[in-house]
Amino acid sequence: MTALRDPIRLIPVLFLGAIAVGTLLLWLPIATADGTQTDFLTALFTATSAVAVTGLIVVDTATYWSPLGQGVILLLFQIGGFGIMTAATLFGLMAGRGFGLRERMATQVERSRLDVGDARSVLKLMLVITLTVEAVIAAILTARLMLIYDHGFGDALWHGTFHAVSAFNNAGFSSYSDSVMSFQGDGVMLVPIMLAVILTALGFPVMQDLRHHGFRWKRWTLHTKITVAGTIILLAGGFLAILAMEWDNPDTLGPMGIGGKLLNAAFHSVMPRTAGFNSLDVGSFRDETLMTNYFLMFIGGGSAGTAGGIKITTFAVLLAVVLSEVLRRRDAGAFGKRFGHAVERQALTVIVLAGTLIFAATTYLSIITPLAFEDLLFEAVSAFSTVGLSTGVTAELPPAGQLVIIALMFIGRVGTITVATALALGGQPRPYRYPEENPIVG
Repeated sequence: MTALRDPIRLIPVLFLGAIAVGTLLLWLPIATADGTQTDFLTALFTATSAVAVTGLIVVDTATYWSPLGQGVILLLFQIGGFGIMTAATLFGLMAGRGFGLRERMATQVERSRLDVGDARSVLKLMLVITLTVEAVIAAILTARLMLIYDHGFGDALWHGTFHAVSAFNNAGFSSYSDSVMSFQGDGVMLVPIMLAVILTALGFPVMQDLRHHGFRWKRWTLHTKITVAGTIILLAGGFLAILAMEWDNPDTLGPMGIGGKLLNAAFHSVMPRTAGFNSLDVGSFRDETLMTNYFLMFIGGGSAGTAGGIKITTFAVLLAVVLSEVLRRRDAGAFGKRFGHAVERQALTVIVLAGTLIFAATTYLSIITPLAFEDLLFEAVSAFSTVGLSTGVTAELPPAGQLVIIALMFIGRVGTITVATALALGGQPRPYRYPEENPIVG
């Protein structure tokens, strides 16, 4: 029971519990379309992917699972998305009156500063935002499916709701076998999904700041400024890179008109950052486009949201440290503020651990499978960053490989918050310091 009162241990335990329940539900014969019991590994993989809001699949969601099974998957990524956003946000608060945890936080996780005194008000606001945005997106998609694609109301409502909830939670699951490739020429379908993904990829602290201060840049926190600026740069850079690299690729953007090329390049500049929907065949991307996706997936989105990756602020802090060293400045910072050394060490730790984990997982996968290295690396980065995009090799992985991907999804989703919390709260300081002596670097 002591472990459960520790917030650093509580979140992984709760998510493991959700995965366990989801696995058991998907293991039931009524969860599959043909009424036969699926194998345990498939149920575990799907449940982990859903709770971790990743979107990687080893079976076709649309045809393999029954309506009940798909409903369980929807519920799992709704719980996973809301739960991870709640946990990350509440760990970013200084515990005050009304806070459910017994321990008072000595600092703030991922530097997500919020001016909210009561945790209940935070949870209520997050729930309202979640349900409101999902309802609006679902209404738009449902209407479009009914009016343009001749879906009946019930069918349109289901697909519209499934994609709205999946998009808001950055889950990447689709109730269609080809994800959203059938709508690659329909901006009314793709743009709402893009906007939902971008909004939650910003993170709740940014939403809260925008709610209070609107677009008054000077009143934004440093966290919001870095996240918004980084998001714009990554979206614009990803868009231009994908557009240029895939412009004449006959298997992706090549056959499309200018409007279609612009729309789908924009869509795929958003999805690698966290979501996992695809309107183009990712397996047909050129190598340079896959490299761009590695970069976008690894960085991910904003802190304390449903986005994955190491987070924009983490990358920005490390980039500022590098620039300060190159320019021989005393302090590293951004927008007229300097970073504390503790934050710099947190950023370095998160990036080194993430890079090491992905390297180790990719190396192991390349040993146990004959698949192309670039496909395995893409799979590993996508899993750790909880993106969900794939070149199509997920189902080809052997059981040992699928277990590696399961571990990456869980660590990438829950581990980043756990590590950030542990680093922010810090350990017991030693009563002594060793003598200083510097090795040669470089």
